[in-house]
Amino acid sequence: MTEKTHENTPLPYHYIAIEGCIGAGKTELSKRLATEFNAPLVLEQFAENVFLPLFYKEPVHYAFHVEVTFLIDRYEQMSTFFANLPARNTLVFADYFMEKCLIFARNNLTKDEYIVFEKIFKQFHAPLPKPDLLIYLHKDAEHLLRNIKQRGRVYEQNIQTEYLDNIQNQYFKYLQSYHRCPIIKINSNDLDFVNNPTDYEQVKTLII
Repeated sequence: MTEKTHENTPLPYHYIAIEGCIGAGKTELSKRLATEFNAPLVLEQFAENVFLPLFYKEPVHYAFHVEVTFLIDRYEQMSTFFANLPARNTLVFADYFMEKCLIFARNNLTKDEYIVFEKIFKQFHAPLPKPDLLIYLHKDAEHLLRNIKQRGRVYEQNIQTEYLDNIQNQYFKYLQSYHRCPIIKINSNDLDFVNNPTDYEQVKTLII
């Protein structure tokens, strides 16, 4: 399939973030959009978090470690990325937004840990650019688990349906009060952005 590309000229938005639970298809959609619109792309570097495999084995012990490490890594990645953009009005895509730190922390940390974490988050988050469009992909937990097992990351293979449901509930709660930018919510249970051009075009038309 030949990819159609566009010059990097502004859509109605400049900074578009794609979000969703683990296995929702964020990265695939982000890559397709960035390729078509010839746009710089930020992909989350989750594999660099050395505490992530440990967290899945001992979540209570390693939750604070993993969430603080994600926060620092995401801040460093985003701040470096935006500092090196060739122009301020360059269209960019990302397969996460910084607020996912709060969403996962709210689910994974104790109340007291979360209070501390939120204070740290505000300091890191304040200087960063904010998305002016958020695309949220929702899949039922059974679809998420299918994708997780297919991509084969060893440390993810014991993720339970209950955990995925809890994370998605945290997304729902957070996005209900999120007013920084418009949100496009998409039920992607039956969408295949990689192999079905019709599915991809259906999403693309929402941002043009």
